[in-house]
Amino acid sequence: MRIEAYNQIQQVYQPGKVGKTRQAGTASKGDQLQFSSLGRDIGTAQTAIAAAPDVREELTASIKAQVQNGTYSVDAGTFADKLLKKLEEMR
Repeated sequence: MRIEAYNQIQQVYQPGKVGKTRQAGTASKGDQLQFSSLGRDIGTAQTAIAAAPDVREELTASIKAQVQNGTYSVDAGTFADKLLKKLEEMR
């Protein structure tokens, strides 16, 4: 191990030295972040999704009312047909 190299590295990473440089007001070039057009599009889509409601009330309100009233019924045959069709699609 070379002690001289260790001392040089230690001098570079002295915490007091960094603070003094910032206080002196030396102009430092700031980092920049640029998004591609695809990145901006993805950000716009994420914002739109976050603003959209989780449940579409206009579609679920009538079914919710039927369930609360006890008048909602499911045709077992139709349900079974749709279930089997979905199973065939997954194969």
